[in-house]
Amino acid sequence: MTAKRHIKLGMSMRGLGYHVASWRHPSVPPDGTLRFDHYVRNAQCAERGLFDMIFFADGIGIREKDEPRGSLARSGYELVEMEPMTLLPALAALTKHIGLVTTASTTYNEPFHIARKFATLDLISGGRAGWNIVTSWSDAEARNFNRTKHVDYDTRYERAAEFVDVVTGLWDSWEPDALVYDRANSIFYDESKMHALNHQGKHFQVRGPLNVAGMPQGRPVLVQAGASEQGRDIAAKNADVIYAAQDNIAAARAYYADVKGRLARHGRDWDDLKIMPALRPVVGRTRAEAQAKFDELQALVDPLVGLARVYNELGDLSGFPIDGPVPEPQGEAQVRSGVARIMARVRANNWTIRELCLSLVGAGGFCLIGTPSDIVDVMEEWIDGGAADGFNITPTHLPAGCEDFVELVTPELQRRGRFRTAYEGSTLRENLGLKPHVNRYAAARSARSAAE
Repeated sequence: MTAKRHIKLGMSMRGLGYHVASWRHPSVPPDGTLRFDHYVRNAQCAERGLFDMIFFADGIGIREKDEPRGSLARSGYELVEMEPMTLLPALAALTKHIGLVTTASTTYNEPFHIARKFATLDLISGGRAGWNIVTSWSDAEARNFNRTKHVDYDTRYERAAEFVDVVTGLWDSWEPDALVYDRANSIFYDESKMHALNHQGKHFQVRGPLNVAGMPQGRPVLVQAGASEQGRDIAAKNADVIYAAQDNIAAARAYYADVKGRLARHGRDWDDLKIMPALRPVVGRTRAEAQAKFDELQALVDPLVGLARVYNELGDLSGFPIDGPVPEPQGEAQVRSGVARIMARVRANNWTIRELCLSLVGAGGFCLIGTPSDIVDVMEEWIDGGAADGFNITPTHLPAGCEDFVELVTPELQRRGRFRTAYEGSTLRENLGLKPHVNRYAAARSARSAAE
């Protein structure tokens, strides 16, 4: 009998949760993103639940707009938070097994900085570091880095591809046994096993070598979103994990097949890359309890925050009665593709403005409301249906969303034989079931020896 595939899990810990009203929930500390104990509680909870990793989808500016005016001050979403490359080493000291993954932009960093920081995190954590590769996307971030406008799309991805090549090259600067520490013979390192990268490219000139060595994983785990055509290619070449964003199994299955189908051209096997779509579960012991949890959050949505959700498609509706009918779009839509879809749903359901806003706020992403059995049924369907290798859990609010999952869903996954009962290894790479990293220079040395 074929063993059931274990499901991989990440816990996304950005902010106070992924529901726009999370900060108003009575169980949520509204200042939690500025309190270390909040992050510790969530990280340790995810580790009790045997998650593969915690994940920080960091941004380097306030990207949300104040449209309609006054909505930003009421949202509390992604406004103030700790810088994760400072935070994660502290969390590493208070956890033992769980992977520590965060975003770092290829547009507003230099490769040597990123290579050095994540290599250090891997050493501090004993092999649990992961880099989420992003290009950044907003003009708000550009204005924080001496620019008035964000770099164009093609340049961003071209730079990103070269950036990743440089970082991974720097991580291979020292072969695994390069540091010999031979005090008797006064030899600190084997000169033949230290390598300068000497990269000369369009965007970067980096000599190397990296002045960090001996990473427990060989190199940190590489994570990417990879939704665009260029992003999919970069992910197929480099990534160990993809955090996907499809909200239905048909789209997820198509994406899974497409990206996995690109691996062979880069000499990689099907299971060398784990694809983990975002999943927002609202779980209760009964379906009624789960629905009540969701309804409680929906009741906390400020009307202006809801109106901000439809601003790009329908314009400023703040001058209309919130419980009145949805008017025709106001002015030129910023996102034309969504207008017809939204208005069709409005007409079909005869929604008021409030009802439309709540529907869009609540339906954002892949959200499941139900019992542990309901949630795991869908997770298994996706795993067995060729749509995912695991999931990145995006809880509605923290810490309760994480704690509910660990208390209710994790045991159901284990009962069905779909999840670990103990960590398999000491590194993130081992727990994800990824192959050990092979240093490029050590591999070339072995190939030469085999040929002789």
